[in-house]
Amino acid sequence: MKADPAVQRRLLDLAEVDAELSRLAHRRRTLPEHAELTAAEAAVRTGKDKLVEVETAAGDLDRDIRRIERDVEGVRARTAKDNQMLEGAGIGAKQASDLQHELETLARRQGVLEDEQLEVMEQREAVGVDLEHSRGVLAAAEQELTAVTERRDTALADIDASEGGRRRAREEVVATLPADLLAAYERRREQRGTGAAALVARRCQACRLELDRTAIAELKAAPADELVHCEECGVILVRTEGSGL
Repeated sequence: MKADPAVQRRLLDLAEVDAELSRLAHRRRTLPEHAELTAAEAAVRTGKDKLVEVETAAGDLDRDIRRIERDVEGVRARTAKDNQMLEGAGIGAKQASDLQHELETLARRQGVLEDEQLEVMEQREAVGVDLEHSRGVLAAAEQELTAVTERRDTALADIDASEGGRRRAREEVVATLPADLLAAYERRREQRGTGAAALVARRCQACRLELDRTAIAELKAAPADELVHCEECGVILVRTEGSGL
């Protein structure tokens, strides 16, 4: 394939733009914010799970407290009724004895319930502390998630802007290249990752290898407008004043 040497040099401009686009794509994939975001999302999930766990425990204890309170009120109401009957007129000795026995049983029952109530309330107080702590941990995790998301979005927006500029620059270079030369470049870029590179001091700037004497002799003999390739990596070699030929 033939191409004017000046036109071949434009491939270097295109290769430079493509290299920048590749670097931007790599940066997009490897942003540290991606890993930070994954960790922040995991922290929020963990915080939510822990909060649900503590809220469930608190709810269970609240139900126990209400149950015990109902039982205590029931015992107190029964005690008040028995005392009223015991103090009333016309009550027989056996009934009075039965009532007195029931009052003693109710008193013991009330004592047990009140001890249980105190124990459950102490547990609820401790869970309340855990609940506030879990809410604080979750709030902090959500705040960090928001901050990381904003940093990630800002970084991506910067990359988008840079890519937009580089793509416009690429279009400008592509518009100056013959279709057959551009197609040859794109084929090499698809196969090798790089389409073209300069030959500097007899060294290919794509693979960084110095060409041997035979390859250099062939390049010297090749017409200036002939498209040549690196024998090591296969990219289009662009010869310039600094090629050392």
